[in-house]
Amino acid sequence: MRVGIFGGAFDPPHHAHVALAGAAVAQLHLDRLQVLPTGSAWHKVRPLSPAADRLAMAHAAFDGVSGALVDDREMRRSGPSYTTDTLQSLRLEMPAAEFFLILGGDQAASLLGWHGWRELLDGATIAIARRPGADVDDAGPPWRNEPGARWCWIDMPAVDTSATDIRDRAARGEDLHPLVPPGVARYIDQHHLYRTA
Repeated sequence: MRVGIFGGAFDPPHHAHVALAGAAVAQLHLDRLQVLPTGSAWHKVRPLSPAADRLAMAHAAFDGVSGALVDDREMRRSGPSYTTDTLQSLRLEMPAAEFFLILGGDQAASLLGWHGWRELLDGATIAIARRPGADVDDAGPPWRNEPGARWCWIDMPAVDTSATDIRDRAARGEDLHPLVPPGVARYIDQHHLYRTA
């Protein structure tokens, strides 16, 4: 079984996230894609939206992606969310599976600063979203020569979307439909997320 691991704050999930999920399933021939909204993000400066809201938006965004399964294990875990702990728990559940950790170029470039990065390189193939102007050049990630490192590309179209921009637009009451899936836009509107007043 080929299993993808796709984590993130998803605050909110947007079209680029969904495009990457679909590309990962298709290009890596995944049997399953575990979509994992972050619990307590050790690397985030700003507080995240409540877990229940981010989980509901993740379902709205990814439930239509073939093979995707929204997994709340990081939200249920106490303390900081470390990807290495998630990989370890998935390997215990699926010991015969081959794992692919799906990262954006910026995440891949900074991987050696992650908690437990050695275990990640040992336990999964790192699948890097390749986009124009990304943080990783064609030669590959900076850790490509580390012992045991396995990595591959996921080709992605250029999608100029950021969660920060979407939150700013939501705070101003702007239409989010061009940037997020319809169910996510409805949820943000109905629950008045990201509004400052």
